[in-house]
Parts: sequence; C-alpha cells; structure tokens
Amino acid sequence: MTERNGHPAEAAAGPVFRTDGLVKVYKTGAVEVQALRGVDFTAAAGEFVVLLGPSGSGKSTFLNIVGGLDTATSGTAFFRDTELTALGDRELTRYRREHVGFVFQFYNLVPSLTALENVALVTEISRAPMAPEDALALVGLAERLDHFPAQLSGGEQQRVAIARAIAKNPDVLLCDEPTGALDSRTGIQVLDALVKVNEDLGTTTLVITHNVAIREIAHRVVRFGDGRIVAEETIETRKRPADVTW
Repeated sequence: MTERNGHPAEAAAGPVFRTDGLVKVYKTGAVEVQALRGVDFTAAAGEFVVLLGPSGSGKSTFLNIVGGLDTATSGTAFFRDTELTALGDRELTRYRREHVGFVFQFYNLVPSLTALENVALVTEISRAPMAPEDALALVGLAERLDHFPAQLSGGEQQRVAIARAIAKNPDVLLCDEPTGALDSRTGIQVLDALVKVNEDLGTTTLVITHNVAIREIAHRVVRFGDGRIVAEETIETRKRPADVTW
C-alpha cells in the first residue's frame, strides 16, 4: 500500500488528519498548564509518522485529541471531513470504535484470556473486523494463539496488543511509546509488526517515541517542543527496523 521512499502513494487523496491552531489548556485550581500552543498538522492516508520530543512537549496530548480520547480547548481537528472538535462524547466513542486503533507502552491484556481471546474481544464489537487469527498472523504470532499473556515475552505481548488494535480494521493506528518498555531486539520485532501493518493494510500510523533512532523507519518525522511543532522532516530513504541501530 505504501512506497518505501518518500510519502505513501495515497498522499494525493487528501489528509486523514488535519489540525489548525490546536490548543489544549489543563486547569488544576488556579494553575493552568498549556499543553498545546496552536498546532497545525496533517497526515496523509497510509503515512507512517514518528512524533518526537521531550516529556511535556505535547506529543501525547496531541495524539489523545486526534484519537478522540481528549478534547481541545480551542482550534480544530479533522478526521477526513469530520470535525472531531465538534463531536460530543457519544460521537467520539463511535469514532474511536470504528476508525482508531490504539497501542500504548503497557499492553493491557486480560491475563485470563489467550492471545486469540484477547484479540477476539475487539472483533465482537467491530463493524467489519479481521479474523483474530489473521490479525495475530500479521504480527508474527500465528503459532502463539493459545498462549496466555504470562506465557508470552514482553515483545510478544505488545504484538498481541497491536493485533488487537488492528483486528477491527481501523483507518488509523495511534501508538504511544510502543517500544518504551522493551529492549532493542524485542523493540525491533514490535516495529517490524507496525511497519508490516502500515504496508499491508495501508493504515495511517502515528508513533510517539523518545527513541530518536526510530525516526529512520518513518515517512515523516514531526518534532514537538513546548506544545508546538518545532520541526518536520521527510525521510527520503527509509530503513527497515532490523537495520536501525539503537
């Protein structure tokens, strides 16, 4: 679905995400914290974007708003032609269910369920899901379907979490530090799974990381600082995860 160099082939189809002047202010009593300070951003269909920046730079707040988990104080955010910043709680819930897959640093698997059963939980409430077996095969776990989380390594558990996120066939996959709890060898396996999903399914993928080396697998890198986008870079020659040095 995507090209290995430059931007994905679908880029001309128009943005999947667009934000204009996105602002988020958190208030605790008399204290105000400005997490986002007017963020303008676009992501094309099938694009793999890495979001870099120090803690507190606004990356996670931004991801939560475009993912429908949080709301903006001002500015606009669009998913295709739908203005997310105009939706209520029920509409945002439907948006998340139908269009967005989430992967976080911690796997949040149900310990008493097998890998297959953990993935099947999501497909039961999805409109047009993948077979759970197919989702697990896509991330390299076809032989681990009947294993419980305690029988899986950290990297395997994270790949189950990715399979769970993609099993509902989301348009976008939003990942917040998906390799943050993993060593480099295991992290590379997880990144391989994310790249394969992006290439095979054409899923627009945004990945937050503190690991600057991961930028080399992206179509584009967006750097946050102090609640703003401070730099953007197109990666002309992408690397495979196995070729990235941590």
